[in-house]
Amino acid sequence: MTASAPHKHGQHQHRHDARSLVRAVAEVCENRNLRLTPLRLRVLELIAANDKPIKAYDLLDRLKDERAGAAPPTVYRALDFLLENCFIHKLESINAYVSCHHPDEAHQVPFLICDICAGAVEICDSGVAKLLGDQAREHGFRPRAQTLEVHGVCASCDKR
Repeated sequence: MTASAPHKHGQHQHRHDARSLVRAVAEVCENRNLRLTPLRLRVLELIAANDKPIKAYDLLDRLKDERAGAAPPTVYRALDFLLENCFIHKLESINAYVSCHHPDEAHQVPFLICDICAGAVEICDSGVAKLLGDQAREHGFRPRAQTLEVHGVCASCDKR
């Protein structure tokens, strides 16, 4: 479950390409004068290479194999940098991270999360985020962030 649904109005289809994503983030960092340290880069590479959302402690376990001094604070600082600059998304309901398909633009997107295989699909439909924001403002609510996560069963798991 790594690609979104077929192209529809306001949506984009994605293929999982870790190398391209990492190159795009490096380019954005260079253009914005952001410091992509070796640790931040490695955390991004690990997230991008994973075909499913990954938890912080799983990232830490992988880093410990490469870096003896890897500790939770170092991983969380790297994750904070990547989140703050919209290079990754945090899936709040499962406390895990996925790479962002559009690292050059800040955006809010809903995710479809499979409760069986833990796969997640980023739905790139600006209309969904706009609708939620508009509805919030109509109720006198000033939104600061959106997290929309829809849980269910993906097509692959549904066929099993």
